[in-house]
Amino acid sequence: MTTRDDRIDIPVDDQKISGTFVTPATMVPGVLFLHGWGGSQEQYLARAREIAALGCVCLTVDLRGHAGTAAQKDAVTREDNLDDALAAYDTLTGHPGVDQDAIAVVGSSYGGYLAAVLSSLRPVRWLALRVPALYRDEDWHLPKQQLRKYGLDDYRRGRVRPDENRALAACAAFRGDALIVESEHDHIIPHPVIENYLAALKSAHSLTYRVIEGADHALSEKPWQEAYTSLLLNWASEMVLGAREEGAAPGVHTRSHAAPRRGPPTAA
Repeated sequence: MTTRDDRIDIPVDDQKISGTFVTPATMVPGVLFLHGWGGSQEQYLARAREIAALGCVCLTVDLRGHAGTAAQKDAVTREDNLDDALAAYDTLTGHPGVDQDAIAVVGSSYGGYLAAVLSSLRPVRWLALRVPALYRDEDWHLPKQQLRKYGLDDYRRGRVRPDENRALAACAAFRGDALIVESEHDHIIPHPVIENYLAALKSAHSLTYRVIEGADHALSEKPWQEAYTSLLLNWASEMVLGAREEGAAPGVHTRSHAAPRRGPPTAA
């Protein structure tokens, strides 16, 4: 299936954020990609094109404080970037080719945290979180750049319950299909954070958990990037094809919880 890229501007408050629609030719599921802190939509464009080729409309965005609005980085808050994510979601679901009942949100690190919170504010059928970050609920209006000064490292090494954290509460309420991807040697998002997300997602329709062997937080080596692309594409393929089969046979549903796997780039 061929795809095309359409650059757009998304209004947020009195500003605009840049986005790129990657689209096929028919009405299909929509996929929103949210990058991590310090990243940009460029990190997800290649993956978006591959998933769009499965038969999805994909939208990548630059959150405020990044790329063209990097000058705002020291002032932007989580609320600002959540507003960005919501504006992007509404733009995606407003696309004439998107099935509003078949929306996936994919987020990495800070973007994974925002994706989790977004799922409590908008309908999300599929939620894919790579090394999702975790932050205290307090100081919501504090600039994101300042949060590490407030004991964040210690917080991420402890047990956090869904009733203590907005993102985890959203995951506990999530009933769609979820994917969690961990990096084996992640010194920014330690394993207890992943455990907290997995525990919170126990009521998801299905939960898939994968570990990229040897990888660091940023996937700084090409084999680790390829591993993530492979497992994300495989998971998205399964979800999209599964949705089409459900449409052909109403009332038939499957449920699975994948065991942790560490493996080479072809693992999924």
